[in-house]
Amino acid sequence: MTGPPAPDRPFAVCFVCTGNICRSPMADVVLRHLAEEQVLGDGSPLAGRLRVSSAGTGPWHEGEPMDPRARHALAARGHTDHGHVARQISRAQLERVDLVVGLTRRHAETLRSLVATSGRADHVELTVLRRFDPGAGGALDVPDPYYGGLAEFAECLSMIEPACRGLAQVLADRLTRTTA
Repeated sequence: MTGPPAPDRPFAVCFVCTGNICRSPMADVVLRHLAEEQVLGDGSPLAGRLRVSSAGTGPWHEGEPMDPRARHALAARGHTDHGHVARQISRAQLERVDLVVGLTRRHAETLRSLVATSGRADHVELTVLRRFDPGAGGALDVPDPYYGGLAEFAECLSMIEPACRGLAQVLADRLTRTTA
């Protein structure tokens, strides 16, 4: 990740998967939860310095709520859906985002093209979520659980949670530097 953001505004993170009803909203919910618990160097919560959202690469599920299986997997681990409504990533949304996090390398490639044509290529960071999980090794993709059952959603969440913990720590360290 590049240098620290401006201290006078929230750092905006957007998770992106295919349809924005499974993986990216789960990551959105998990990071929001972790950000409430993560403390910055000045003692304030990370959540006060973040704006977290999610989107899909396509319009297939726009306007729909989170998949009930994703909501179930989250609830089983103490996370609450914040009223998610699916949407497709847009150039306009990129105007308000500092870090775009794909759930697979394919998402990152799709996003790379969108960012390149957005006029924000020098201002938007792009990465893959599992890069923040030291236990992921070379397995960077979070597989799509959509065609599976509850077990696949729970397994997906088991990949998202440690990666979001790593991302929360990186963001806390980075945002602490801007307030020091």
